[in-house]
Amino acid sequence: MQLRSHMHRTIGILALMGFALAACGEQPPPAVEPAGEPETTKTKVLETGARVLQRAGPAATLDLHLVGYHPLFDDPHDQLEAHHYCKQVNEDFAQCALWDSNREDANLNGIEYIISQRLFDGLPPEEQQYWHPHDYEILSGQLVAPGLPELAELALMKGKMNSYGKTWHLWNTGADPDALPMGPPRLAWSFNADGEIDPALLEQRDRVLKLDTDQIRHARQALVPLAEPQRGVDALADAFPQRSKPAGVMSAK
Repeated sequence: MQLRSHMHRTIGILALMGFALAACGEQPPPAVEPAGEPETTKTKVLETGARVLQRAGPAATLDLHLVGYHPLFDDPHDQLEAHHYCKQVNEDFAQCALWDSNREDANLNGIEYIISQRLFDGLPPEEQQYWHPHDYEILSGQLVAPGLPELAELALMKGKMNSYGKTWHLWNTGADPDALPMGPPRLAWSFNADGEIDPALLEQRDRVLKLDTDQIRHARQALVPLAEPQRGVDALADAFPQRSKPAGVMSAK
């Protein structure tokens, strides 16, 4: 299923009406402060001049904020909250920078590309293994667009149904964080069943962003009929033997 054009129309209408695509609450400071000496006055002055004289360029187009969660593929119990700042490039493709919070001092710790089912189906099997499914994230209420009105967020999520993401985390900024990006990139995955995510992650996000994941999940049951079987749904099943897949989350053969 293609990413739907009504998503663009919805976002455009919201912009004209003055709605902000920003988080409705700011999180605590990041868990790690990068290694290095504090900025000098000279550096700060140069930064100020750059903001005035230079265009933000591609960074200015990252206007959609999504918050979700990523278990690392090689260690699914290592779980991260991920703030996605994204650009919808076309109906089938989006690209996102990942940060560890929504604050201005957040750490850039990864990237994610999002594609439609149509593009995923055209990938060779050896490439498909890197792409995680999104339906459970959407139907469970784990993936949210904070600051959007409920109907607009539901329309946005409808356009993401049956999509896939390819995510690489470049810096451990979660539990026992590194002071700098260390080692090779690590492939991240998605949660695909109840009983996989650490409940404390959802509780913290709901408290900070003033959300109710259970209520969001209930509202999104209207999207269940759109769900199609997806590859990768059971990729982490061995790590979560007590998991259970809700209605709408189906594994493709």
